[in-house]
Amino acid sequence: MTGGGNDFYKRKSMETAYAGFIIKSGDSAMQKNNSVRIRLAEERDFEALHRHDKHISQEMLKKKISGKNILIAETNGEFAGWLRYNFFWDEIPFMNMLFVPEKFRGAGIGSGLVKKWESLMFSEGYKMLLTSTQSNEYSQHFYRKLGYNDLGGFFPFGEEYEIILGKDLKGDKT
Repeated sequence: MTGGGNDFYKRKSMETAYAGFIIKSGDSAMQKNNSVRIRLAEERDFEALHRHDKHISQEMLKKKISGKNILIAETNGEFAGWLRYNFFWDEIPFMNMLFVPEKFRGAGIGSGLVKKWESLMFSEGYKMLLTSTQSNEYSQHFYRKLGYNDLGGFFPFGEEYEIILGKDLKGDKT
């Protein structure tokens, strides 16, 4: 899929795709809570995101919210996590951040966010997704369980080895 000219239409369909998506109890993605709602971040989410996401500036966070590059999970109206993404080489969706607060972990919220993002990206015509994680983080196992494969990695200056993972969506309805 090429980027550029179709961005307006991609964003419009994304708004529709995420309107009211709910994971109900009994769904495989929800075990501990009654329901989880996944939606696009809005301006009203800035404070909660800023409180938890220390990896980007306030200005960039505002751009990500207005650019519709953040998904929010809520359970019973309470902030329960988020997924933030960008585009690698301006062409390949790249998950920059997935975070679920400790008290909500193990309930399938992270999996629900990733699966909804995958579904959206597939519906937009993308055939491959990327993410990364440090080699000393558990999340590498989480992503592999969701079908992501190791593609390579690198050593950022003074940090742990960063593993690049990818998932092929060709023919996948996620």
